[in-house]
Amino acid sequence: MRQVWRVADVRAAEAGLMATLPPGALMQRAAAGLARRCALLLADRGGVYGARVLVLAGSGDNGGDALFAGAHLARRGVAVTALLLTPGRAHAEGLAALRAAGGRVADRPPAVVDLVLDGIVGIGGTGGLRETAEQLAASLTGQRGRGGTRATVVAVDVPSGVAVDTGHVPLTDVGRPRAVRADVTVAFGALKPALVVGPAAELAGEVELVGIGLTPWLRGTPALQVIEQTDVADWWPALGASSEKYTRGVVGVATGSATYPGAAVLSVAGALAGPTGLVRYAGSAEGEVLHQHPSVIATGRVADAGRVQAWVCGSGLGTGADSAAELRAVLAAPVPVVLDADALTLLVDGKLADRLRGRDAPIVVTPHDREYARLCGEMPGDDRVAAALRLAAWMNAVVLLKGDRTVIGTPDGRAYVNPTGTPVLATGGTGDVLAGLLGSLLAAGLAPERAAAAAAYLHGLAGREAARGGPVTAPDVAAALRPVLARLG
Repeated sequence: MRQVWRVADVRAAEAGLMATLPPGALMQRAAAGLARRCALLLADRGGVYGARVLVLAGSGDNGGDALFAGAHLARRGVAVTALLLTPGRAHAEGLAALRAAGGRVADRPPAVVDLVLDGIVGIGGTGGLRETAEQLAASLTGQRGRGGTRATVVAVDVPSGVAVDTGHVPLTDVGRPRAVRADVTVAFGALKPALVVGPAAELAGEVELVGIGLTPWLRGTPALQVIEQTDVADWWPALGASSEKYTRGVVGVATGSATYPGAAVLSVAGALAGPTGLVRYAGSAEGEVLHQHPSVIATGRVADAGRVQAWVCGSGLGTGADSAAELRAVLAAPVPVVLDADALTLLVDGKLADRLRGRDAPIVVTPHDREYARLCGEMPGDDRVAAALRLAAWMNAVVLLKGDRTVIGTPDGRAYVNPTGTPVLATGGTGDVLAGLLGSLLAAGLAPERAAAAAAYLHGLAGREAARGGPVTAPDVAAALRPVLARLG
């Protein structure tokens, strides 16, 4: 996993590292890495020599990084123009280096720009861009380079204007981000939360981490960790010569109803795609489930299902008295459970939430934002990581807070973010598939946080796979899990 660090931790690490280096050496490292990435982008656009670069430089070290990078590019034959947001407070050494290399300062952007370097404000910024800077950032989409193509926007460390520790993006009165929208962000030394979570992650574009020697100086606990495919592959249960359906794990699925049989079919499909050897279904949609999935053992009630190693409950279950009774039966089983959709509503309306805190076996809940609000009385808000961790601590459960960048929070304060999310998954039934897959991973023996992280990662990949064929439906996502898992191994 890749670690993600808060601003205070990054600042402390920078201070420790700088104490061992000559003055200005750390900024030179950052600027060299930034210039190298910009040169590669320019090479893809027709060449470095003769390209036109606009540097937007604020008053802090972020502006200094951008100016020094501009100087590197100018020495390679790039026509570099700097636009200073606060001319009297620009980084003096960076500005002198740019001018010495042949760069120039202007009070307006040139007509032709191949690449824009966003060095307006870095990790010390708060509250979004001020009006003038925001208008300038919004105008970047109109910049054109050689051949009339749109200019590439490269953010220095973070897109200017985002809330670095939370990923929140302030908006103007007309709903426009008060932040820069970058195509590429070159991060120095460590990933920051705004690059991987919340609406800011979308503004960051492609993120490249440039090493500047900071890693040994990063101390304490990271804000969160980013799931990677190697993690999922390492966690995946291995088959051996003695494996059989019961040793691989048995997952119980208590979902769907006569009104919503599709939820049962989809959650069972997700479970079948996972690593367990057997799926037991319990519910009133057993006829439809058996028609679609004849390998499943189906019964009408949880009490009649037989032994399982984990339960999935809630998708399409309904919220009546019979559904509440089935949820109570699931919670009474001494095995891990996944609670989704209607099960979350029943926790609140049926006053069953107190049953979770005294439960010994693990629990994973999978709310989207509105379900989170029903559980907590308020929406997740600007800090989705903190929101997931609050709910996890209160419920004594692992929380999989669904969204474009799904966040997983644990009761002991650890947080993970999934990088494979895609908006195409915002369609009915895809959450049912996710819940089934998650239950299968729990039944196979994965720890709850690993099961949640792996399920979110693979579900996102399946959504992207399904989108290659056009508009996506939940059955498409369930079917796409199989090729995704084949590539995993």
